[in-house]
Amino acid sequence: MPFKVFAQEEILIGLIPEQNIFRQMERYRPLASYLSEKAGVKIKLTILSRYGDIVERFVSRSLDGAFFDSLTGAMAITRMGVEPMARPVNLDGKSTVRSYIFVRTDSKINSVTDMKGKKVVFVDRATATGYLFAVAFLHENSIRDINRYFNEYFFTGSHDSAIYSVLDNRADIGSAQDTIFNILASKDPTIKRELRIIAQSEELPETTLCLRKSISPKIKTSITDILLHMNEDPAGKEILKKFGAVKFIRAEAGDFNSVFNLARRAQINIKEYKGTR
Repeated sequence: MPFKVFAQEEILIGLIPEQNIFRQMERYRPLASYLSEKAGVKIKLTILSRYGDIVERFVSRSLDGAFFDSLTGAMAITRMGVEPMARPVNLDGKSTVRSYIFVRTDSKINSVTDMKGKKVVFVDRATATGYLFAVAFLHENSIRDINRYFNEYFFTGSHDSAIYSVLDNRADIGSAQDTIFNILASKDPTIKRELRIIAQSEELPETTLCLRKSISPKIKTSITDILLHMNEDPAGKEILKKFGAVKFIRAEAGDFNSVFNLARRAQINIKEYKGTR
């Protein structure tokens, strides 16, 4: 039985394209169903097909909230005033992520100097783990103009596609999120065997559920409480297992300080940054 029934009949939550959109929906749909049942309000999911223009699309689609990654979360907090509610603790016990910069194991690339003239794959300009850290890393190694430094670079739109681009020799160097990298590596041994990590970022907040301020405080409290306590419920534990987490913990705006610091290192102003290609 649901805990409560609210006047607002539906909550529309956006999902960023961390993985292939079908895998992303497969991961989040059981969680949405669980929240709907427990909260007594329908949780509807919609895929945000690109990371860029996240603020504009949040408004145009009249979203009530979204599971933002670290950079889009920082952008949404700064420019829309959304409120971070909860984020997952992964199976390794961490509620943070890192950016990996990686090459093929047989590559001779070991440093920024070795990257000159190579082909690079990023995820999207509006991702911290799939772009922002790489830019900061390059800036700190005196590389300001990637258009001139690399022979070519391109964006795949998802972390898994960026990883496979390097694995399949479509790019020499890649940047992507560690959790996606590790999940894929656990299922596909060739990733662990044939890819090598040459740099990684500091810890950044894991994908975080943020809700707009104008949502009823009772709904926000209910959804957050359900997430925070679902690991105490047998059915909730099963959903968490499918989701790839052990529990959810409370999130707050201060969790994103590391993202703002990373943006400063990359010489990016989050208040004005759109993350478009």
